[in-house]
Amino acid sequence: MAVLSRLRAVAATLVVGLALSACGINNVPTLEEQAKSSWSEVQNQYQRRADLIPNLVETVKGYAKQEQETLTRVVEARAKATSIKVDASTVTDPEKFKQFQDAQNQLSGALGRLIAVSEAYPDLKSNQNFLALQSQLEGTENRIAVARRDYIQSVQAYNTEIRTIPGRWIAAIFYPSAKPMETFTTAPENQAAPKVTF
Repeated sequence: MAVLSRLRAVAATLVVGLALSACGINNVPTLEEQAKSSWSEVQNQYQRRADLIPNLVETVKGYAKQEQETLTRVVEARAKATSIKVDASTVTDPEKFKQFQDAQNQLSGALGRLIAVSEAYPDLKSNQNFLALQSQLEGTENRIAVARRDYIQSVQAYNTEIRTIPGRWIAAIFYPSAKPMETFTTAPENQAAPKVTF
């Protein structure tokens, strides 16, 4: 009799376990981990860009000494972007996320000005180190765009899961600490239609 009740208990546990796994109980943590993984890739690509900047600045410095202000802005923007501490909680804290995004946008703008400065220096534009660094930077910017897109898609799936039924109920019961994650936005100046004059 004891063996029979143990078998029933094991069978009941298996049935309940299969039912719970089939009902989507694991969707919330699975989607959350996917979004966090995507966030790590975003950080990885921003770090790659930050690591390229000192070499780029040194290369430009040798050719464009009179562009000290632009170089200083790039260095300061990099320092600010790398000084903001980010961790897994950043994606659920709108203020910290905005600080991170603003610092990265400022660095992107400073780098854009630095690349534009190179147009005025033919020797710099033909320098192999500069060309290699510029190519790496362009590749990194593309990787950043892809990583941000993947993160946005992961966050969309996660946020949808915890805001819709039955995911909302599952999150409330089993994962009460699940919070919506932040996503990237475009700076207001990038949303204005470009002005074209002839």
